Order: sequence, then C-alpha cells, then structure tokens
Amino acid sequence: MVPALSIHPTHSTEQPDDLGALIASAAKGDEQAWVEIVNRYARRVFAMIRSRLHDEELSEEITQSVFVTVATKINGNEGYAEMGRFEPWLFRITMNRVRDVCRKRKRHATPTDPDQLSRFEGREHLDDSAETKSSELIELRSVLESLSDTDREIIELRHHGQLSFKQIAELLGQPVGTLLARHHRALKKLRERMEDRESDSDGHESSKERS
Repeated sequence: MVPALSIHPTHSTEQPDDLGALIASAAKGDEQAWVEIVNRYARRVFAMIRSRLHDEELSEEITQSVFVTVATKINGNEGYAEMGRFEPWLFRITMNRVRDVCRKRKRHATPTDPDQLSRFEGREHLDDSAETKSSELIELRSVLESLSDTDREIIELRHHGQLSFKQIAELLGQPVGTLLARHHRALKKLRERMEDRESDSDGHESSKERS
C-alpha cells in the first residue's frame, strides 16, 4: 500500500543514511516507512515533472504513479535492491514517465497560443510584485523549453531533482567530468538566451518610447 501523496511533506526526523533501513521496512509492509519515503522525495519528483509538463494536475498524477511503481518493485523484489542507488533509480523512473508523456504529446500536438502559457499559474489577479515574478518565471520556463533535451535533462536533474553529479552519473551512465561540463554549458546557454531576450525586450521598449 502506498500512502496518499503529499506534495508538501511534513518535516522528517530520519537521516539520509538510514534510507536502506527505511526501504527494508517499507518492503515488509511498514506503512510509516512508505510515508517517510514519499515525504522525503515527493516534492523533488513533482518539481522535475512539472518543470517539463507545466501541468499541475498531471504532474501530481504522474508523481503518484512513480511512487506506486516504486512500491510495487520494492514489495515484489522486481528490479531494485538497495545498494545506495535509490535516488538515481527513482529519477530514472521519473524521467521515463515524463518522456512517455512528451512522446504522446508530440504525436497529438496542436498549435498553442503562447499567451496560454501564463494560465498555468492559475491566477487572474496579481499585484505588481507577484505579476513580475510570474512573468519572470514564465520567461525562464520558456527559455528552458528552447534548450535541447540533453541540456534540459542535466539542468532538471541537478536543480529540480536535486541529485548530486555522482548520482546523475550513475543514472545516465556518464563520467562525472562529462556531466559537469554539460551542466556548465547548459547553464551558459540558459543565461545567454535570457540575456538575449532581455536585450530584445529593452530594445523594443526603447523603440516604442521613441515612436
């Protein structure tokens, strides 16, 4: 049994080095151990999924599905044995689910008005400060979408999944040095494209003021 998913988990008193014991207890049917595992990782899994899909409800649904898969495999000894690699394994499952959804979307893609992107915030009335932050967030996500899949992957695993480079190396089967270089290049591209957009926006505003 998997406990109800909480995207805003309660504070955990367990330490990371007891993960093996938690997983062993969960495999034996200890529901509190499952609650602890979900509380520990749900927010990170959800953040990574939402970053790619921009759909709160769907992201929650997929997050729940990921943990159901984890529970099934651990309970049935179907593909996981704790050897200090739980996080890479968990995020491999997450990545595969996201890729499946993205492939389905591409097969059934329809043109979308760019203005629709703002609706994911779910707010029609914002004060100036909140509106600015919302606009910046939309801009950042738009630029992220312009990156290649490999660039987005390394950024999302590192900053949404909060995995270490060692864990990402285990997940992707690449040397840590290669991933460090990929991450550096991806962030550089992200910064450059954000700066380009800001320059374009400033130039547009100046042109309007002169007209």
